[in-house]
Amino acid sequence: MKNIIIDYGVGNLDSLKRAFEEIGFPVIVSNDLEQIKEATSIILPGVGAFKAAMDELQRLNLVELLISKAKIGTPFLGICLGMQLLYEFSEEGGDHRGLGIIDGVIKQIPENVKVPHMGWNKLYFQSDEKILKYVTEEEYVYFVHSFYVSSTNAELIAYSQYGVKIPGIVKKENIYGMQFHPEKSSETGLNLLKAYKELCIYDSISSN
Repeated sequence: MKNIIIDYGVGNLDSLKRAFEEIGFPVIVSNDLEQIKEATSIILPGVGAFKAAMDELQRLNLVELLISKAKIGTPFLGICLGMQLLYEFSEEGGDHRGLGIIDGVIKQIPENVKVPHMGWNKLYFQSDEKILKYVTEEEYVYFVHSFYVSSTNAELIAYSQYGVKIPGIVKKENIYGMQFHPEKSSETGLNLLKAYKELCIYDSISSN
């Protein structure tokens, strides 16, 4: 298996790499097109501004490749900003196009609560999915964000409440997203990554 964390200059990739290695899921941090073409799973992290992230993915010629890998069924996990990039558009600083893999728009969290949403919050379950097999409802995960996903919620697995319903974990076929930082979410985060690892292994076995 070749599990690739996409390196496009955003986020603390070392802590994410360590979290995956702690659960026995070896990963490679890379933006090399040939390595990514051969990836058996892809992790797209991210912090910061939506447009700047998309611009950097474009500069590195990664946009079409990531869309292609998602469409052919490669297990794919977007984390924090990386989850938001999976959607069609963001209203952050204008109207900016994302990867368009999942239907929905990224909107600012209403200012009736403190923004950014920073700190620990409970996860509530919307549907029963294998990614949740090692966690229980109302466990805490760690968020740092000012924008959230607004969609039909057809892809919603788990959410938090913070002024509005904040999608926390989403899934569309082989594509997963986590708005929070699993690598900063203690045992709960590691258990979610462990379940993702098992999904990737199952996918690899079933496709052979």
